[in-house]
Amino acid sequence: MWRALKRLALILALTAFAAVWAGTGRPGATVFIERPEKVDRQVIRKASEGKTEFLVFLSEQADLSGAGDLAGKAEKGLYAVRALTAAAERAQGPVIEALQALGADFRPFWVANMIWVRGGAEVVNAMAARPDVARVHANPSVRFQQPFPSAAGAAPQSPAAVQWNIARVNAPAVWDAGFTGQGAVVAGQDTGCQWDHPALKRQYRGWNGTSADHDYNWHDAVHSGGDESCPADSPVPCDDYGHGTHTMGTMVGDDGDADRIGMAPGARWIGCRNMDDGVGTPATYAECFQWFIAPTRMDGSGADPAMAPDVINNSWSCTPGEGCEDPNVLLTVVNNVRAAGILTVQSAGNSGAPCETVMDPAAIYGASFTVGATDRSDVIATFSSRGPVTSDGSNRRKPDISAPGVSIRSSFKGGGYSIMSGTSMAAPHVAGLAALLVSANSRLSGQVDLLERISERTAVHLLTSQGCGDDGPTDVPNNVYGWGRIDVHAAYRRAISTGTLQVTLGPSQAVAAGGRWRVDGGRWKVDGQQVSGLAAGGHTVELKIVAGWKTPVVLTAVIEPGRTTRLSAVYARPNPASWLPLLLRDGLR
Repeated sequence: MWRALKRLALILALTAFAAVWAGTGRPGATVFIERPEKVDRQVIRKASEGKTEFLVFLSEQADLSGAGDLAGKAEKGLYAVRALTAAAERAQGPVIEALQALGADFRPFWVANMIWVRGGAEVVNAMAARPDVARVHANPSVRFQQPFPSAAGAAPQSPAAVQWNIARVNAPAVWDAGFTGQGAVVAGQDTGCQWDHPALKRQYRGWNGTSADHDYNWHDAVHSGGDESCPADSPVPCDDYGHGTHTMGTMVGDDGDADRIGMAPGARWIGCRNMDDGVGTPATYAECFQWFIAPTRMDGSGADPAMAPDVINNSWSCTPGEGCEDPNVLLTVVNNVRAAGILTVQSAGNSGAPCETVMDPAAIYGASFTVGATDRSDVIATFSSRGPVTSDGSNRRKPDISAPGVSIRSSFKGGGYSIMSGTSMAAPHVAGLAALLVSANSRLSGQVDLLERISERTAVHLLTSQGCGDDGPTDVPNNVYGWGRIDVHAAYRRAISTGTLQVTLGPSQAVAAGGRWRVDGGRWKVDGQQVSGLAAGGHTVELKIVAGWKTPVVLTAVIEPGRTTRLSAVYARPNPASWLPLLLRDGLR
């Protein structure tokens, strides 16, 4: 008897290391979680109490590496949508069938190959046990880090002036050059936005001066909850919190009466609500990102990547303390948005002065352009989070750049204005900068790497002795300011300067047979020649057809201002005729 009890105790002990038992929510019922290493701890904990929300992340994910070879945002977006939706269609069918059989609630996504699910431990176990499922992520409700309101309360309604923060970064000098953001589209995923605020109405893409059309211009990712002023699935842009109206004002705000609160008052804006009264989830964040890649009509039909914005402002975070235990929960989503040619600007967070406080998605990702906050004197704000990023083990330097974020006056829900502080207030300055650069040079649309480099290399260098990471006192970039505080006019001058393209062809036989190249449909050039005076951004390179040689696909050259871009293009021999293997095989009989 004693030996049998010892043997039973050993079996139970070994089982505890290998798996987890969790309740289904039904009295007396338990379900064996066969692969607990694939499941966030919060999911297991919540599922033991009953039904919970989670994200089933599939093993197959779309390969978007080819998007980098395309010239502009429209081409990149179409490529990304086709690849992402194809991967979802290939992989999700069997998983959805299993979820239907289990009676679970679910909603499929394609921005990453994943499915939102609501179910108990039995459903969690079934998903974790599948070989085509890579991870079961938690989908917690997360309250964003609130900005700091001004002690003075509400701001003056109309001081009829350019705000200090806008003047500090030299935006008016770009307006004087004729570029206020016209031709660019900015987006905000936030607490929503009061579209008819006097400082925002004229800039809303859904307003034509006489009537509003919210198709392709507004999406609500909040499907339950809400209130009377901003119900779930709101058919019109609304803001139940005020934060989103404030951040949008810093991007594009202008009341038409000399009160300029925004960086790019000539740009158009679109919006997506990802928080209900300041509370969002990884699923609502991902849903807004997906909609921005290919905006739709209000009924969800007609997804069109041509309607995507140039830049998205993200003044929110997903903290581990509120359930985002896996720092990579949104990594694939943000990477895919970037591949689609959209710049994602992200606030660094308000976790304060210590090092290693940039620690929450999506600020920690390399694909995010992460922004710290400075004051009137270009000194880092005490609340602004510092790098390096250690929460994901990358030791990545963050933030990437800085902008004013202390005592920022902007629009607020109800039609008025307020003064707030936070990295939430800093990030929209960088989104507005991107809009001004695209306005001045349309070839920068979709060129995320180049938009970031121009912004970084022209920033006002700011030094720190804090010593975060491996920072020295003279290092730029550093883990406090990144590359420094943005300088809009310097970035504009860089964006409109030109570069040179040199193309080499091969092999020599194809060159001798008449191989030539040209850029943007211009004159044919020979091997090794250069073309100067090309605007920064993407340009199309075409190769002349040569008899007996296979011409490469059309190539893209990304021109950097003030530099020579070198591109190699190689002709290939056509594939042997399809009948040749048959002839050889027949000859061997």
